[in-house]
Amino acid sequence: MPSIAVKLYSVFFKFLLKHRLQNRIQTHVDESSNPYGVTTRPEESVSAANPSFTDGIATKDIHIDPSTALSVRIFLPESSLSPPEPKSKPGSSQQDESDSLNHRRNSYPNIGAPTNDSRRSSLEGSNLRSDNNVYRGYSPLPQNCRRLPIMLQFHGGGWVSGSNDSVANDIFCRRIAKLCDVIIVAVGYRLAPENKYPAAFEDGLKVLYWLAKQANLAECSKSMGSGALGVGAEFTKTQVQRHLVDAFGASMVEPWLAAHGDPSRCVLLGMSCGANIADYVARKAVKAGRLLDPVKVVAQVLMYPFFIGNVPTRSEINLANSYFYDKSMCLLAWKLFLPEEEFSLDHPAANPLVPDRGPPLKFMPPTLTVVAEHDWMRDRAIAYSEALRKAQACAEDIAIWVKKYISLRGHEFSY
Repeated sequence: MPSIAVKLYSVFFKFLLKHRLQNRIQTHVDESSNPYGVTTRPEESVSAANPSFTDGIATKDIHIDPSTALSVRIFLPESSLSPPEPKSKPGSSQQDESDSLNHRRNSYPNIGAPTNDSRRSSLEGSNLRSDNNVYRGYSPLPQNCRRLPIMLQFHGGGWVSGSNDSVANDIFCRRIAKLCDVIIVAVGYRLAPENKYPAAFEDGLKVLYWLAKQANLAECSKSMGSGALGVGAEFTKTQVQRHLVDAFGASMVEPWLAAHGDPSRCVLLGMSCGANIADYVARKAVKAGRLLDPVKVVAQVLMYPFFIGNVPTRSEINLANSYFYDKSMCLLAWKLFLPEEEFSLDHPAANPLVPDRGPPLKFMPPTLTVVAEHDWMRDRAIAYSEALRKAQACAEDIAIWVKKYISLRGHEFSY
C-alpha cells in the first residue's frame, strides 16, 4: 500500500488538478479560433534544450509544422558518435575502451571541451561547425557512422497538460535514450481544449511522416554527395548543399537524424494519453505499409494507457477513487478532449476494443503494455494486451497449419 505521504500528496494533487480542469472547461475557446494551438502550459516547469552532451545526451528542439505549434525534441546519445562496433576480440581490456573513446573524440571534431556558455546559436543543417561541446551534426561517410533506432515518444498529461520539454519528460527521455541506446524524438502535440480530437492524433501521425520525409531527404543528400565526391573525399559547402528544400521551400535535412538515425527500426512509446496516440500511430503505420518507407514501426510500448469504455471493468469499479488521476478527473479530461457531439466513452480514441477500429490486431507490431497497481484503468489495458497476444498467436497457428499443406516437401511442419 502507498505510504501516508503519497496518500496526502494524492489528495493535494487531485484538488489542484480538478481546479485546473474546471478552469479549462470554463475558459476554453472554440478550437476554430486557435488552430495554431499550444503544446505547454505556463504553470509547467520546462527544461531548455541543450546541444551539449550533458550526462551523455544532447538535445535540440525543432518546430516542424509552420501552420501549428507542433514541435519535436530530439535526444541524441553520445554513443552515436562511436564508429560501427567491430567484432569483439577475446581479452579486450578497459584500456581498449579508453582508446576507443579517445579515438571517437578525435575522429569527430564536433566534440571538444565543455563550455559554460548558455547562449547557443540556432542549429542549422548546413552549419557543421562546433563551438566547444555543442554538437551541430555533420555528414560522415557511411562507414564512420553508427546508426541507432529511433523512438517516437508521446508524453502524458490527460490531453490538457504536459509537454515534450517539461522537466519530468526531459529526465525520462534522457534515461530511456541511454538505457535503450536509441535516438528519441519526443513529440510536442497540441493540447486540449484549444485543439480537441483529432488534433493530437494527427500531430502524432504527422511526425511519423516527417520522419519518413527526413529519411528520404537524407538519402537524396547522400546520393548527391556520393555523385560529386569520391569515397573518402572531404565534404565542402559548395559541393554538397545541405539545404535540401521540399516543394514548398520549408524543409531541410535534419543532420542528427541523417547522420545517426535508422528509421527502419522505429519504436513508439506513449505514456498515459500518449499511449493512445502511440497506438493510433501504430495502426496508421500498418495501414500505410510501404508508403512510409524507409520508416518501419517494429514495436510499441504503452505505459498505463488512458483507455476507457462505457461498460466498466472490475478495476474501473474497485479503483474508481484511486490515487492521483481517478475516474472523475479522467472524465473531465475526456470531456475537454472530445468534441461535444462525439463524446462517448466508447469513442475509438478511448476504447481500443470497439469493433471496426482499424486493421486486424494480428497485423499490429509487437506491443509491451505497462500498467500500474492502483491505476483504475489497468484492466482495460490488460484486456487490449491480451487481445493483441491472442490475435498474434492465432495468426501464427494458422501459418503453421497452412504451411503444413503448402510445403513442397510436405513434412517440414507439424501441428
